Amino acid sequence: MKWRDWDRNLKIRLFGEGTMNILFWSFFPFMTIFFERSFGKDYAGLLLVLSQAFSVMASLIGGYCADRFGRKKMMVYAALGECASFVLFALANSPWIDSPVMTFIAFSLLGVFGALYWPASHAMVADVVPEKHRADVFAVFYTSINIAVVIGPILGSVLFYTYRFEMLISGVVLTALLAWLLAHFLDETTTIKERVKEKGKGPITVIWDELKDYRVIARDKTFLLFIIAGILVAQTFMQLDLLIAVYTSEVVQNQNLLTIGDWSLTLNGERAFGLVLAENGLLVALFTVAVTKWMNRFKEKRVFIFSSLLYAIGITLYGLTDSIWVFILAMALFTFAELMVVGIQESFISKIAPEDMRGQYFSTASLRFTLGRLLAPISLIISNYTSYTVTFAILGVLAVSSAFVYGWMFTKMEAKQVIEE
Repeated sequence: MKWRDWDRNLKIRLFGEGTMNILFWSFFPFMTIFFERSFGKDYAGLLLVLSQAFSVMASLIGGYCADRFGRKKMMVYAALGECASFVLFALANSPWIDSPVMTFIAFSLLGVFGALYWPASHAMVADVVPEKHRADVFAVFYTSINIAVVIGPILGSVLFYTYRFEMLISGVVLTALLAWLLAHFLDETTTIKERVKEKGKGPITVIWDELKDYRVIARDKTFLLFIIAGILVAQTFMQLDLLIAVYTSEVVQNQNLLTIGDWSLTLNGERAFGLVLAENGLLVALFTVAVTKWMNRFKEKRVFIFSSLLYAIGITLYGLTDSIWVFILAMALFTFAELMVVGIQESFISKIAPEDMRGQYFSTASLRFTLGRLLAPISLIISNYTSYTVTFAILGVLAVSSAFVYGWMFTKMEAKQVIEE
């Protein structure tokens, strides 16, 4: 689908959301470091779990709100909510007030409004793009996110610690501008007839229906193992902005990365973390398509298992050193493990899901990331009572455990196929 054929809604969103993603990734990865220094590891871990719990609740009704009130209205309201959150965020980090508690509240509100924004945003793509072109359009938006992951952390490693108030004020301006653009130039893509379908339901009913849908897990043992393995391995890649952020900021102390003649590049912990995070985003942006095509040559069983094992090697290696160069190597292994499965997970879910329940299966499959993100901050609490090396090793063991669960899952699938034949 060529650019000139894109709906105006998509062009507005790509520009607005691309800018917002750069802003988001310039502060989000560093929030764990901020909370750890403000509250200590125990409280930081608990607060991040609580913040994620709020986002999970918001995401459960995000789709309902998009259907009930319309895509455009929800996106505008969510953008205005983000703008108000940035006002509070900036005020809490201003020359007049320095309040970590207010910062946490603002950070949590940003997560809630983001969870309300994205279901409407994704649904709008499905509304205006023919099915045969949707994958291409989603790929463009996915690429824009990863470009933001490259640029954002590099900017944030400087701005977040030196010009935080100014950066957050820019967040107020950008979200206000996004809300104005959406309100004045975006077209609604749901009809009144479609919205009437949702009028009989309230938010509580929707949440209850969503929770009841998860019963599908108990009925499909293969799918249950897939979810469990996904949650286990998520404890590694969810650490990018958690344990990895805190560890890198603590162990790197003005380390010389490169020397050429009289010039040298010296990084502190925060900038070293920004570098490895940008590396992750750059590798994803450059090699997603190539690695996906390569992985399609292999059996799914091998890809899932070796991805988990590579995650285990990468996360364990990261905790054994304070060298930036080893961090870069570990992150390369880490990212390759991510790219191995990013292209085949959706097709695998489609394969094991009954045709009349695919939507339910895809919805339930998101538990891998929802619960994974909810549990991931516990690593900070563990690191407070053990060493970093032990904590990273525990995460490595969880990744290896996921490889065994994947192996068990495929063994059950193969046995079932033999019986059916």
